Amino acid sequence: MSRSGHKLNVALLAVPEGTASTIFGMYDLFSSVGRDWDMLTEGRPGTPLLAPRIAARDKAEMRVANGARLLPDITLEDDADPQIVCVPELLLVPDEPIADRFAREGDWLVEAYRRGAVVASASSGTLLLAEAGILDGLEATTHWAHCASLQKRYPLIKVQTASVLVTAGDDRRIITSGGGTSWQNVVLFLVARFFGLDEAMHLAKIRLLDWHQGGQLPFSSMVCPPQEEDRIIASCQHWIAENYAAPSPVAAMMRLSGLTERTFKRRFTKATGMPPIDYVHTLRLEQAKTLLETTHNTVEVVANEVGYEDTTFFRRLFRRRVGLAPREYRARIGALRSALQEAAGT
Repeated sequence: MSRSGHKLNVALLAVPEGTASTIFGMYDLFSSVGRDWDMLTEGRPGTPLLAPRIAARDKAEMRVANGARLLPDITLEDDADPQIVCVPELLLVPDEPIADRFAREGDWLVEAYRRGAVVASASSGTLLLAEAGILDGLEATTHWAHCASLQKRYPLIKVQTASVLVTAGDDRRIITSGGGTSWQNVVLFLVARFFGLDEAMHLAKIRLLDWHQGGQLPFSSMVCPPQEEDRIIASCQHWIAENYAAPSPVAAMMRLSGLTERTFKRRFTKATGMPPIDYVHTLRLEQAKTLLETTHNTVEVVANEVGYEDTTFFRRLFRRRVGLAPREYRARIGALRSALQEAAGT
């Protein structure tokens, strides 16, 4: 769309579980497009290209996640006919049931999509799209902490755990994003799609926005908290948490359990969601990430400390599971830790 076109209507869905930072952040960025670059570089505001409005079940003031107050502009029943609909991040515990909680919002999203709108979700807002059935048979992503539960609850969805942004559906009109500030990627993507590269670059330069090039895996936690439903397997989880670097750890856990190999592997996988060897790798790699962030040990030393004698295997596994090579991870995440450590004066 050219700069001379009419404003695009953008509906930002508000629910009590939504986060204010996402709702208001998107509102501010969309409001900036077409207006602020001219204001800052030529001394006069330009013409806004988007008209964001907050939509909710009714116009009554609500408190969203963390207690922020929000006053919706329109209701779901208003005939606003938005060209873009955005679903914010939801403050939910992974695996928290949401069936029927957002039925009206889900119907509204389905209808907006049917009428030709682009539908985008930020972070865990993808769960609302999934519950509405919009993502069945399609690729999607969400916050790394919700990817496993998304796949488990909605098996028809092809979850892309590593991705920060995924497009799918008719004319790629469904956009889902990863965790945290990846909603900024959504806004930049939409601005580039509707108004071109220059407008998107102007927005990025004004707001100092960056693209999450490395995906979200480098930021994800691999911590595997012990479950207590199967006490035998739970005891093995507690043991391996302290002994992940031990040689032949799966065989050691099996001996501890007193179960046959077949029964142990079946019960472990059922209880934890992953085979025993994958669970061990997950614990080892999480510790390796910590060592790469907090020490100056070589990659070879780190590999040995967490239980890998073959450094080449460790490097390949680390890149596959974390999304970066060990040295790249240290340079990126380790540098972040160092900067924050300096800021904290520790």
